[in-house]
Amino acid sequence: MVEGFIDELAAAARQDPVKYRPRPPWQGPRARAVLDLAAEKAGWDRPMPAGSGRGCRSSSVSAATWPQVAEVAVGSDGRVRVTRVVCAVDCGTIVNPDTARAQMEGGIIFGITAALYGDITIKAGRVEQSNFDNYQMLRIDEAPMIEVYLIDSAEAPGGLGEPATSAIGARDRQCDLPSDRQALAQAAGRQTALKSA
Repeated sequence: MVEGFIDELAAAARQDPVKYRPRPPWQGPRARAVLDLAAEKAGWDRPMPAGSGRGCRSSSVSAATWPQVAEVAVGSDGRVRVTRVVCAVDCGTIVNPDTARAQMEGGIIFGITAALYGDITIKAGRVEQSNFDNYQMLRIDEAPMIEVYLIDSAEAPGGLGEPATSAIGARDRQCDLPSDRQALAQAAGRQTALKSA
């Protein structure tokens, strides 16, 4: 919610959403540095083709910060496709970089799944979905290119549980893809919340 509101404020002020986000002292230097890294690696300043957009979200928990830049495309049929996600992570000391990277990649895939397909339905007081045969997951041919950049840090370790999911996949009444709300608006040519197909 806060990140989406920051995007709305940036749009109203006609400011770049990444540059508009708080800077020290309101946001710590580590959080700002990792956000700037994600934007740089994503090519934030490069224009996107028509029907495509780029959006950014940053989340922090347990001394860890993980901004993500998502690129989305809206097809002529109105279907939303996440085509690329760039994630930078500062979680302090990383014991196993391969596991940390895999955790972020898996969380991003699960988050996109939740955002695009994550409806759980109730019938006669019972949840209808019982396993992955009747709960749609993001398919391999739908998976975006994912880039994860880990900050080399001597700070105390932070958490990496499910952070990638929260930045890209939490749903609310305003928009299905919170990390992509801004990208969707850009792709559709307007500042608005769109629903996925």
